[in-house]
Amino acid sequence: MADFSPEALAAAAREREVQLVTTGRKSGELRRVVIWLTIDGRRLFIRSGGGLSRHWPQNLLAGGPAALQLRSLEIPVRARHVTDSSEARAISGYVARKYGASVRRSSEGEPLTPGEQATFELLPA
Repeated sequence: MADFSPEALAAAAREREVQLVTTGRKSGELRRVVIWLTIDGRRLFIRSGGGLSRHWPQNLLAGGPAALQLRSLEIPVRARHVTDSSEARAISGYVARKYGASVRRSSEGEPLTPGEQATFELLPA
């Protein structure tokens, strides 16, 4: 499996907001949304605070093409839906470290938050 370039990883760590481009699962049209992006050092993660009911997570779940816009870099990506509760909670920790205490997180034994349920790892396409 290919990895993201060092340039892409550095941009992902630095940028607070990026654009995700998905293909509409029904319309086939390109859709852009500004999202938060976090990194664990080598892997990129996104999540929808509004949960899986938003269009962009549904488009990713449908498996259509997607791209991540990091300023001048446009990187084709595919998404892996994070379904493991422990992994989703760990990713919430990365998000909270980057974006602050306003990030909603669940504790072990609690149901996942909507954002944790709608967590995706981005992989190079």
